[in-house]
Amino acid sequence: MANERLRDALFRNGLTPARVAERVAVDAKTVERWISQGRSPYRRHRHAVAAMLRESESYLWPEVENELGTAEVSASEIVKVYPHRHAVPRGLWTELLDRAASEVEVLVYVGMFLTEDRSILRTLADKAESGVRIRLLFGDPASSAVARRSAEENIGKATIAAKIRHTLAFFKPVSEVDGIEIRCHGTTLYNSIYRYDDEMIVNQHVYGFQAPHAPTMHLRRLSAGSLFETYAESFGAVWDTAKPPKW
Repeated sequence: MANERLRDALFRNGLTPARVAERVAVDAKTVERWISQGRSPYRRHRHAVAAMLRESESYLWPEVENELGTAEVSASEIVKVYPHRHAVPRGLWTELLDRAASEVEVLVYVGMFLTEDRSILRTLADKAESGVRIRLLFGDPASSAVARRSAEENIGKATIAAKIRHTLAFFKPVSEVDGIEIRCHGTTLYNSIYRYDDEMIVNQHVYGFQAPHAPTMHLRRLSAGSLFETYAESFGAVWDTAKPPKW
């Protein structure tokens, strides 16, 4: 069976089998067999190709997940766990955004704390102009999921919706910048996700607690891991359901 994930990853990165073969020092026909026949490369080649394509080995070759010891590797993707989001150093948010060179992705209901950085709009615009893809996902203030979360946090059914409208108004000036997309979603938010290239902050959500008081993880992607990739794929799934905000 053909490896369509590998074929697609090469296409997205503008790479040919011949170019991959050259970079990992194998015959071009070998790479063709990895794609067309679904053969699994040697471990050292899997690692090199996954790093080249910025994908996890377990995503490109799910059949070798047990061999990779994915659980152990994925644990190494955890840089630090914070008991609460407000315990994450303010400087870390700034540092991660400043270092981002290819993509910034944010999945929240509100994310109002981001508006405390008055320079963030200029930073996002500059990043987009330099080629960084920026995708911002906020909650749909009219959705039942947002109303339910607001009630579960014991702050009134309409409170989070009002906060979302405030945050959307803040970010609206960058909505027309090329490279920046803003959408709203009505899904249940199990985690808030803040991705900066291969680093990510994941804010867990706990029933009855507001997001700043919930546990938070700082992750760094490893090619043989799957923890980072799980959250990255979750972001993509929500993005596909979301729609532009009603300004």
